[in-house]
Amino acid sequence: MADESSSTEFSETPILVVQTRERVYRLRAGGAYHVGRDPTSDIVVTDPRTSSLHAVLERGADGWEIEDAGSLNGIFFAGHRVDRMTIDRDETFQLGHAVDGEQLACSVEAQPGNESGGDMAGDTIVVPDPGYNLDDEATVEYRPGRPRGVSRSSPPAAHPSTVVRITSPTLRIGRAADNDIVVPDLMVSRHHAELQVIAEGRYRVVDLDSHNGTYVNGHRIDAADLSESDLIGMGHTTYRLVGNELRESVDTGDISVCVQNLIVRTPEGKVLLDDVTFPIPQRSLVGVIGPSGAGKSTLLGAVTGLRPATEGTVRYDGRDLYTDYDELRHRIGLVPQEDILHNQLPTRRALLYAAELRFPGDTRGEEREQRVDEVLDELGLTRHADTRIDRLSGGQRKRVSVALELLTKPSLLFLDEPTSGLDPGLDKTVMEMLSELAHDGRTVIVVTHSVANLDSCDRLLVLVPGGRLAYYGPPAEGLQEFGQRTWAEVFQAFDREEDRDWAGEFRGSPRFENYVDVGPIDDVGQAEVQRPPAPPPAPQSKLSQLSTLCRRYLAVIASDRSYLALLGVMPLLLGGLIAAIPSGEGFIGAPGTNTDAPTKLMILIFGACFVGTGNSIREIVKEQTIYHRERAAGLSAGVYLMSKLLVLGVITILQAVVLFLIGTIGESFPPKGIFTSVELELILAMAMLGIASLAMGLLVSVSVNTSEKTLPLLIVLSMAQLVLTGGLVRLPGTPVLQQLSYLSPSRWGYGAGAASLDLDTLSPHDGGPDPLWKHTLGTWLLDMGVVAGLGVVFLALAWYRLYQLRPRRRGARRARL
Repeated sequence: MADESSSTEFSETPILVVQTRERVYRLRAGGAYHVGRDPTSDIVVTDPRTSSLHAVLERGADGWEIEDAGSLNGIFFAGHRVDRMTIDRDETFQLGHAVDGEQLACSVEAQPGNESGGDMAGDTIVVPDPGYNLDDEATVEYRPGRPRGVSRSSPPAAHPSTVVRITSPTLRIGRAADNDIVVPDLMVSRHHAELQVIAEGRYRVVDLDSHNGTYVNGHRIDAADLSESDLIGMGHTTYRLVGNELRESVDTGDISVCVQNLIVRTPEGKVLLDDVTFPIPQRSLVGVIGPSGAGKSTLLGAVTGLRPATEGTVRYDGRDLYTDYDELRHRIGLVPQEDILHNQLPTRRALLYAAELRFPGDTRGEEREQRVDEVLDELGLTRHADTRIDRLSGGQRKRVSVALELLTKPSLLFLDEPTSGLDPGLDKTVMEMLSELAHDGRTVIVVTHSVANLDSCDRLLVLVPGGRLAYYGPPAEGLQEFGQRTWAEVFQAFDREEDRDWAGEFRGSPRFENYVDVGPIDDVGQAEVQRPPAPPPAPQSKLSQLSTLCRRYLAVIASDRSYLALLGVMPLLLGGLIAAIPSGEGFIGAPGTNTDAPTKLMILIFGACFVGTGNSIREIVKEQTIYHRERAAGLSAGVYLMSKLLVLGVITILQAVVLFLIGTIGESFPPKGIFTSVELELILAMAMLGIASLAMGLLVSVSVNTSEKTLPLLIVLSMAQLVLTGGLVRLPGTPVLQQLSYLSPSRWGYGAGAASLDLDTLSPHDGGPDPLWKHTLGTWLLDMGVVAGLGVVFLALAWYRLYQLRPRRRGARRARL
């Protein structure tokens, strides 16, 4: 508080009247008044181009003054940017833009007591613009006890773009025109949720089985009672209940991010990221560089929420990203280094399939097509809409990956090494594109090894080995901070002086105070344990996802003519080789006389195993980057696996039939099998064996991390299946092999075929009959049942492995400042 003499002096000081779009403020001298987007500011402005703390108004020795508080977009007067200016008459300032920025109309008004000795009741009313509510006038006094830039504990909502007065018992919210509140957002279902009045002053929100979910305070709900401290989220829109009004705020991309004290430790205790803190201004491009092993990818995973930090928080416009990840993940885009679309498809078609997966199932086809066309036009890809992605240049392919993420209009866009492998010209083009995307209304963070075009960034973050922050600020000042001429020399210095405390030196520099230790720090109150968030919801029904994935997979196969030809030729070649093997009497003959039948059956069974495993063993690992991104966007692991099984299963069954028909040309069969013809029973056995082998191949594919590892494993598995059929080596009574054979689908598939042929009678083994070859319906069903059971076990293990690849969540943690 000011002392008594100061109070007397200030009572004689003119009042500063400040008018914004929303209200009029009357400021008395005695302290500094904060102007910005932060809800706790003394003067709150809503233009998204203004910073959380944009300007400071204060009475100085020469009168009232306005001073820039380090804002990103500045203060303008008469078209010129100003840092500090005295207000000696009626002045109008623009915040954030020289022409159409938020207007701050300031005028100096003498204290009424100086003229009449009256009190504040005699104040002159400031007449606002037409449409302004005279009730929105406030006299603001300086409150010295409030810490600068500290906000309330509950996550602040953005300033409302629309206020709806609740006048009916039920308000329906959704994308369709027949709703009470229409939300033109493709992430919102046509009929998304209802707000119900359950009593006087009491309200409840009910989800209407929406695809992307309704959230209260970041957690997905079916129904929840509301209080005025709750945030209701759906798509890019957030609502807060105030009295009998519903205040709507739309996330248009103008958001800031505050990274606070991030620490990442391995289970063994090794620190990968060490207490990293920095603010990210809205509409900015942030470059992240550093030597290999400095923790850039770790930082990317922590800030996106895909791999949360062990300690610390990420604040998305004041909201805890980790706690509210289920809701906020729809507003985050991530472009990894590898392509995240199937390169065999034309650009527009690939994006349309992605739109089907990411938008609700009730989105009409023309809505999806319109959004895809908008993104293609925004990135200059319209003329390449019908070009296969693998025929585009490296820079164009990267644009296509960015286009995929822009479909859902993310406010945060992260890119990992987007210029890797590009020539200098394309490098510059991509960085300029990212700068344009950032300034058009979103925040972009790019991890890169290229330092040639860092001047396109608004902020540059430098990490040193150990995951410590060595610099954060404008790129132009980065080399000055390290005292080097080039970034190559900076990285050399990191290697030469490994023990130097680069992070400590930066913390002690003025640049740390200017660019890191600024802006609001969210006070989350007392430490508390957060409940684990629910699993991410799928943006579509599982049936819709399955349909989209199957159609896309078939389109990918059909567009790759060489692969399609291989699928058709493989059973023809294998069948021809089998047919060329002499078989004597075929599959008939007097009991105990046919020695060729076991060999012929063994090769048929091996062929079914080989085509099943060969079809699937690369199909997941080659798409692992695509799967990771789609999984983070809500794709179901089970649906993804089922799409592979269905498409490849049909192909494998057709191949098994062709293989059998060609491989048995001219062969003789017994007139009757166990319950139908021998030929049909053998085809059924080979088809079931092919499916089980297909499932085993999918398990291998999801268990390895590179496609190169699949070929050796295919050879090993095929040889193992051949040996364990029981046609090459007698398995009953053979230690080890007999036990291992029970885990091999070929053992049981061969047994089903042998049972149909009554192979123990046709060509008996030395040492007695094989119990799995009995010519009975029970034995045949047992053999087929075990083959099917092994396939189910392989699929379950593959699903579990895919499920484990979901984004990690941090269940219980302590909230930190």
